[in-house]
Amino acid sequence: MDSIEGLSPVIAIEQKTTNRNPRSTVGTVTEVYDFLRLLFARTATAYSLATNEPMVSYTDDEIRAQILERFAGKRIALLAPVVRARKGHYRELFESMAKQGYLKARVNGEWMDITRGIRLDRYKTHDIEIVIDRLVAEPESEERIKKSILTAMRLGKGNLMVADYDSTQVVHFSRNLMCPTTGVSYPEPIKYQ
Repeated sequence: MDSIEGLSPVIAIEQKTTNRNPRSTVGTVTEVYDFLRLLFARTATAYSLATNEPMVSYTDDEIRAQILERFAGKRIALLAPVVRARKGHYRELFESMAKQGYLKARVNGEWMDITRGIRLDRYKTHDIEIVIDRLVAEPESEERIKKSILTAMRLGKGNLMVADYDSTQVVHFSRNLMCPTTGVSYPEPIKYQ
């Protein structure tokens, strides 16, 4: 590019000439690429690669309202997903959770008690969710649900699952963008200063 005319000084961006990569484009050299990526990530509607559904994110109040609406009068468990499709024996994780007072976990879809010395097959992939609370979803337990959501979000790094004991239905919630069916979530795009 020999010259560009008509650009206001606000959008003129410093050019780096130190990068001699043949794959560099005008966008990467002028650093516009990062801003365009952020623009499209913020303004676009994200769709799940697995189900082709629009990705969603929830606030804690929206999660609480949906739990009370969807599971009204049902026995539920609030779960914090701590391991997703990873190999390992996770003995230290179970010991740590037991020390924090958690008694039950859901491992690969099966409910189990957290006991001393529990280990999983280290060569198989596992999904582990810690049971934060078990209760009946009714308006009287709203404050308890609110506290359990905060705890589950902290342990699950912004993700939460609600399991219905009677139908074995599991619903995923996240503060980040996530697929409503599979529960796969992605962090928000970072903001440039």
